Amino acid sequence: MSTAKAAVLGRCPRCGGASLFNGYLEVAPACRACGLDYSVFDPGDGPSVFAILIVGAIVCASALYVEVAYQPPYWVHAVIWIPLVCILGFAALRLIKSALLVLQYRHKAGEGRVG
Repeated sequence: MSTAKAAVLGRCPRCGGASLFNGYLEVAPACRACGLDYSVFDPGDGPSVFAILIVGAIVCASALYVEVAYQPPYWVHAVIWIPLVCILGFAALRLIKSALLVLQYRHKAGEGRVG
């Protein structure tokens, strides 16, 4: 399975047969199909940081455009942007976490070692 396909679908980077996750964001301990140990992968805070930066840039640019072009009342901004931030944030978080886990496997990333 290709790296991009495994990341988008949230599948095992080795076999593509089982999900990387137990729930929505909880990483499974191992692949249920091939037994690949997922505990060696650690995305850390990376997915959260990337999601915040990407979603924040999209929403800020969109909100500024809407404000300059249409000048709606503040409650319209709240009705539009608060749900959009939540939806995009949760969608981006799972996708980015999956991508970082798959990339760690593909590039054999591990903890740093002093030789």
